Amino acid sequence: MTASALLTHPDCVRHEMGAHHPESPERLKAILRAIESAGLAPLLQVHEAPEATREQLLRVHAPEHVDLIFDSAPQASYAYLDPDTSMNPHSLSAALRAAGAVVRAVDLVMEGKARNAFCAVRPPGHHATPDRPMGFCIFNNVAVGAMHALEAHGLERVAVLDFDVHHGNGTEDAFHEDPRVMMCSTFQHPYYPYCGSDSSNEHIINVPLAAMTGGEGFREAVEKFWLPALDRFSPQMVFVSAGFDAHREDPLAYLEFEDEDYRWVTEKLVEVADAHANGRVVSTLEGGYNTVALGRCVVEHLEVLTA
Repeated sequence: MTASALLTHPDCVRHEMGAHHPESPERLKAILRAIESAGLAPLLQVHEAPEATREQLLRVHAPEHVDLIFDSAPQASYAYLDPDTSMNPHSLSAALRAAGAVVRAVDLVMEGKARNAFCAVRPPGHHATPDRPMGFCIFNNVAVGAMHALEAHGLERVAVLDFDVHHGNGTEDAFHEDPRVMMCSTFQHPYYPYCGSDSSNEHIINVPLAAMTGGEGFREAVEKFWLPALDRFSPQMVFVSAGFDAHREDPLAYLEFEDEDYRWVTEKLVEVADAHANGRVVSTLEGGYNTVALGRCVVEHLEVLTA
């Protein structure tokens, strides 16, 4: 059986936005340590993430957005894209490789060289809209990958499942009018980026969750809203915006998910992929800011993908 793929790159660790910023290099270091400690490394084929091309980025982002990122990249110190999001001299490469990882993962899975894939990359991507970076995100990695599946591999329907604690507003903006992409999301509301509760349509399945909602509420949302919609839609590839910041130990938000909730949702999304998409799953890291909990939850996620 073909192994699961892990895509990453050292520049994704070199990207940093200053001391005490929650979206820190330690996040990725903790994930890679946890994968090693859990004994998962031998089950994964590791690939170096390539840089996304301009053509791949322009399937999602306006030319002005891409130009802004390239023009903003500093030679030293930091360049601020918004109050929360900045670039250091390694950030341009990291952002290009974070998007390129998802593109390469799509190729590996579509070509049968990997059964599924997890992209251990940063910066995250799901807040980046077609025309602006925001919320720690520079390019929308999962959206670039989804468009690659549609445009380069000829798929007709793909799904993006986003269980990050923050609404993936950039992904929704990219696909709100594109019925080829079903986006299913849960997120704390009201909370940053303060949208998503009233923007659903037949292929955008948003389920806002009140602060302090735990795993039971999350599972109910997935079973009641996501799974029936996904069965009707029958996606040919399943993408995951894998944010782990709805965990009860996370410092940035106020949901109460446990480690086992991430295992459960991964089992459910694998069932969807097995039923409709020949098992094709491409997952990419979004949030998760308690590095100890983050490492544990990624292991739960990967243990299902590699089973």
